[in-house]
Amino acid sequence: MPIAVSPERPRTGVTRLTGGRLVKGDRVVEEDLWISSVTGKILHSQEVFYEHHVVPDEVIDLKGKILAPGFIDVQFNGAFGYDFSTIPEDMGVYAKGLKRLNRHLVRTGVTSYLPTIPSQKPEVYHKALPYLGPSGSSRNPLEGSESLGAHCEGPFISPTKNGIHSQEVLQEAPNGFQDLEACYGAENLPKDGRSPITKITAAPEIPGVSSLVSEVTKRGIVFSIGHTEATYEQAGEAIENGATMITHLFNAMRPLHHRNPGIFGVLGKAEKKQRPYYGVISDGIHLHPTTVKIAWNAHPDGFILVTDAMKTVGQPDGVYDWTNGDRFVKKGTLLTLEGTDKIAGSSASLIECASNFWTWTHASLPEVIAAVTSAPAKMLGLDKVKGTLEADADADLLILDAREEADGKRVLEVNQVWKFGMMVHDKEDPKFGV
Repeated sequence: MPIAVSPERPRTGVTRLTGGRLVKGDRVVEEDLWISSVTGKILHSQEVFYEHHVVPDEVIDLKGKILAPGFIDVQFNGAFGYDFSTIPEDMGVYAKGLKRLNRHLVRTGVTSYLPTIPSQKPEVYHKALPYLGPSGSSRNPLEGSESLGAHCEGPFISPTKNGIHSQEVLQEAPNGFQDLEACYGAENLPKDGRSPITKITAAPEIPGVSSLVSEVTKRGIVFSIGHTEATYEQAGEAIENGATMITHLFNAMRPLHHRNPGIFGVLGKAEKKQRPYYGVISDGIHLHPTTVKIAWNAHPDGFILVTDAMKTVGQPDGVYDWTNGDRFVKKGTLLTLEGTDKIAGSSASLIECASNFWTWTHASLPEVIAAVTSAPAKMLGLDKVKGTLEADADADLLILDAREEADGKRVLEVNQVWKFGMMVHDKEDPKFGV
């Protein structure tokens, strides 16, 4: 419950969160957290109180609940009926839909994300990418979840590991960086590091792709290995060239073999700096629980939970149109390409994936939270401002309920969401916030 402050005192925009259990690094600590809705940042509490004598506008007692950084989803195709790949004739409709999505998404605990476009025709990238870049200077908490830049998942991928990506739009071997510019738009791949693209997934064994890894990363874009037949050696070469991520480990890639460990083998590299980050979909469909546990034990520091969510999140069961004439079928949490048994992304939320991971592995609470906060933030090079409760970071926060049920299932639930120091969602008051 908030503790009232005098209405006569000038407001400072400062809130003091007390009585909570803060997830900081590998520890859960009981201490206060001071945040500012003016700067949108976490404050140096000792300095604020003892040196500047700032009195908070509000003191909120969290009553023992978990206080964690806002979640980050680095592979997210859409939700609540909105799909980043579906381009209407009027792009104003696209922009309005994006704003609605952001307001819905933040309520699930995802305060930042990478809007993902699977393999598409060049014109789709050219039209969509200008709308999907990092939100940057727009720090209005009422806008909801924040884009950290687009993820282009394809179309330079293996035709034998395409998953639900349409064969008709896959690109052949690129003949230099100009082919990437032709696909994504030269204006979307500038040399000054201001690209709306934050991550590109491609298959390094495709002729011409591996040689472009360094050119991609020079532009501040993460190169991720995915939808690929790459061997252990080819994956290792891509990492030497600058690849730092694996897209949805085990899915749409050559499987682990005892004489050629494939991409999974690079997680066992002797030097940690040679081990990439990797995404894992723990929705209970894409991977067996034991597979998730094996992946996490192989390289815990690189483990990142992702949803690979599609527009069917929050939607009823049924058949849904997609792009390139394809459709998919939703039955509960299972999503498949119509007429096949191919998994077509996920209908799970990130908080559900985190709960599953916690249940299956019995990882510590800080380890679970790290997989959806600090690990993706570090992968993106944003660990000073996202995915942490340290001072000067963005005040993107979650108040969580954490419990273990009688059947042994461990559950995380979002109680409150704060964006840039302002509460934007409260489970106890559905009408509150964005």
